[in-house]
Amino acid sequence: GKLPADFSRTGAFLEQKIFNSISSETELMRYMHTLQKKDLALDTSMISLGSCTMKLNSVSSLAPCSWPEVAHMHPFAPASQTQGYRDMLESLEQYLITVTGFDACSLQPTSGASGEYAGLLVIKKYLEDQGQGHRDVCIIPRSAHGTNPASAAMCGMEIKWIEDSRGMDLAEFKALCEEHKDRLACLMVTYPSTRAFFEDNIQETCEIVHQYGGQVYMDGANMNAQLGLTSPGIIGADVCHLNLHKTFSIPHGGGGPGLGPICVKKHLAKHLPSHVVVEPSSKGADPCGTVSAAPWGQAGIAAIPWMFCTMLGKQGVLDSARYSILNANYMKSRLEPHFDIFPTNKNNKCAHEFIMDFSDIRKKTGIVEEDIAKRLQDYGFHAPTMSWPVPHSLMIEPTESEDKAELDRFCDAMISIRKEIAKIESGEWTAEENPLKNAPHTQQEVCASEWKHPYTREEAAFPVPWLLQRGKFWPTVARVDNSLGDRKLKLRLEE
Repeated sequence: GKLPADFSRTGAFLEQKIFNSISSETELMRYMHTLQKKDLALDTSMISLGSCTMKLNSVSSLAPCSWPEVAHMHPFAPASQTQGYRDMLESLEQYLITVTGFDACSLQPTSGASGEYAGLLVIKKYLEDQGQGHRDVCIIPRSAHGTNPASAAMCGMEIKWIEDSRGMDLAEFKALCEEHKDRLACLMVTYPSTRAFFEDNIQETCEIVHQYGGQVYMDGANMNAQLGLTSPGIIGADVCHLNLHKTFSIPHGGGGPGLGPICVKKHLAKHLPSHVVVEPSSKGADPCGTVSAAPWGQAGIAAIPWMFCTMLGKQGVLDSARYSILNANYMKSRLEPHFDIFPTNKNNKCAHEFIMDFSDIRKKTGIVEEDIAKRLQDYGFHAPTMSWPVPHSLMIEPTESEDKAELDRFCDAMISIRKEIAKIESGEWTAEENPLKNAPHTQQEVCASEWKHPYTREEAAFPVPWLLQRGKFWPTVARVDNSLGDRKLKLRLEE
């Protein structure tokens, strides 16, 4: 059982103080709690990260993951020992088939990117089966998630971009399809668009792709706005992946674990992934291969979306989409008088998220989106998604999990920050010395004897009343140099 001598350690290791200073469970508990307090999480306030769907991960849906029957099952256990597990997995597949309007599902992919890759492999296998294996052009809108072109490149496809900042222009799109009609393999499209609105012409867009011999891959990142209201099948897609760690309430962040299953129409079902050790019931007759080390991917967390769907039922899943769209449009209407909102649809309505554009504020005051994101920490809020898909912006997605009081608190914080920006515009505070440029403010700085800023300590750390009423979240560190961190692979902590 020993490692070969060539791999044995010869030097000292784990010499840092933290590994040699705790010798009791009591102190370990306190140390872990100290780490927890550094994390601005959902137990403090809403996390409005656009395109991330940071909804509640309910205790009741998480509980089964700790059951030995779920947690301790080996992926390659004999079928005679896994019947109940398989029933649960196949039941979840049926839930996802219903919600997508498709005909078959594979739970094997373990992330959204893995789902994209699997979906494109299915498309490639289908085209080869049809004698169209030479088709290798993938059209992707500019606003797409970065994993879309990465997955297409991994599948050997040539990527053709199309502008969609104001919605996809059908004439331009049709001309692009015509130009590559003999090689068009697929369109990768996100619906609703990552620009935060429903594309009015999505069905016509899908029809055009089919007319030119291609398939439509729908990125399911924004599926939370579709649940029960529409579906990938209705809009005309052929395959999609679902982020179960977003839409279906599996916790996510920090690299996993995740589930990114794919659902497909009937003509693609025969090419769904299989496995060399244990064949999942979803495998196709002519599979595209294997995309995960385990036949059902991250099966241990599949109980979470199963519980989510089972407990909510048809009406509850539908309401998830309705409330997420309602919440986003309510926040948008409150913030519109104070900030520039990136254009949505012709009815001035967004989908389940919206984008605030700070380009004009940047030009007038020098305040950038990062300053506002950092300042939100002083108000007790995690920053929304920054500078994507629109430069100099914040994208806000409240999800269905937040009540009106929490939505109003976030809006009140943003409006208060806008008033602070107005003081910079008026000259009361300089462009260099103000609460936004100095944010976030740590407890050490606020409590120090010396205070050199032109604004008060209260304005810095307690700018709104609820911070005294609900309790203050103190950022652990002040502003860091992001670009320096990007350039330096290794940083040293000096105590």
